[in-house]
Amino acid sequence: MHARARSAGADCPHCGSASDRVHGRYMRRLADAAVGGVRVVIELLVRRFRCPNLACQAVTFAEQIAGLTSPHARYTPLVREQLTSIALALAGRAGARLAGVLGLRVAKDTLLRLVRATPEEPVGQIRVLGVDDFALRKGDSYATILVDLETRRPVDVLPGRDAEPLAAWLRGHPEVEIICRDRAGAYAEGARTGAPQAVQVADAWHLWHNLGAAVEKTVSAHHACVRTTFENTVPATPPAGDDIWLTPPAAALLDVSGRERRLVTRTRERHTAVRQLLDDGSTLEDICRTLQLDRSTVRRFARATSIDELLVKATNRSTILDEYKPYLHQRWIEGCHSSAQLHQEIVALGFAGSPQTVRRYLRPFKTATVGPPARRSAPRPHRIVRWIMADPET
Repeated sequence: MHARARSAGADCPHCGSASDRVHGRYMRRLADAAVGGVRVVIELLVRRFRCPNLACQAVTFAEQIAGLTSPHARYTPLVREQLTSIALALAGRAGARLAGVLGLRVAKDTLLRLVRATPEEPVGQIRVLGVDDFALRKGDSYATILVDLETRRPVDVLPGRDAEPLAAWLRGHPEVEIICRDRAGAYAEGARTGAPQAVQVADAWHLWHNLGAAVEKTVSAHHACVRTTFENTVPATPPAGDDIWLTPPAAALLDVSGRERRLVTRTRERHTAVRQLLDDGSTLEDICRTLQLDRSTVRRFARATSIDELLVKATNRSTILDEYKPYLHQRWIEGCHSSAQLHQEIVALGFAGSPQTVRRYLRPFKTATVGPPARRSAPRPHRIVRWIMADPET
């Protein structure tokens, strides 16, 4: 589409003086909204005027068409609004692909620039503030996000997850009345220091998460008792449905030769060393340096109530073979004891592991005198936790 302005002159954008002295002309190409899926370009003939005000800093200026052009823009306001909406929803590459289907040619970097150029809404007064951390790089660097819980909008991001940045931010916002925060001690101290007038509460997700952790810790600590009771009460009959035969608990601690597994031995030694250093008054940092262990590992050993809790987590690990174990048990009972044949059968069902995985799992069955285990072992701790915390109606 070819167009030009019909006005006789234009006003200088710097000093406001009207001018009708044309200095020159040039062509501008503006992308407009597509019509019927066809790309539309407006070729606009633009005039450049001389400013009559000798005191003005601009000697010449280009005319602008209200509602159509803006300085240096290659899109009409309508297209810019459309592209901004696409960029906010899909960002760069995905947004560029959708815009191309709609008849708007745009690069991914242009969409990202439109996102950055979008003005942020003013924060205003915050009455209920949400505080939580998130990982910029998991295990390496973290940050703190602040959210206005009444408008459900993020308001700021603080470096790290320490108390002082949060306290400094709260000092500048004395209107905060309620702080719904993560239950970390640093956030508690920062909220207490920066906003002593605010009421601190824990949000429902963290309460439920902490409850789940407490239940899992308790179940793991008593799993040996649960396992003994379960094995003494469950009849030695083949499981129905999707239940799974598992090796006896004692066999899970031993290798093929009957000796204690290296993982079990190492777990016992580390637990003994950590408990001894804790009894001597050493801190977690001192234990990390002495035993050359990661802090999370030392913390896990220090919080464990017994060695059984650690051994359960070390030996009861899920594998890619778990969903195929019922089939293997059924075929073993039917008399098929060839690991190669059983491997081929479960590969046809979707198993992606190697024959060695099946062979290692079936080895205790072949060395036993009565074939597969006579009884099911107790369900794993995470399944018991799910039973406890699930809605009774479901």
